[in-house]
Amino acid sequence: MEERRGLDEGLRCVSYLLSGVLLYGGAGWLLDQWLGTAFLLPLGIVLGAAGGVYLIHKRYGRTA
Repeated sequence: MEERRGLDEGLRCVSYLLSGVLLYGGAGWLLDQWLGTAFLLPLGIVLGAAGGVYLIHKRYGRTA
């Protein structure tokens, strides 16, 4: 049962990272298309990844 819990937590961590990158990267791409810029897509990807890491640390971070 413990193996299953670890797999579930690992997949949830991956989904946090992917969803952050896809959501904020997609928003950055849309804004780039609308505003005619080229820097919001990479900015959105970085912010989405940072947000995903923050959520993972907030949910699963443990103090020793």
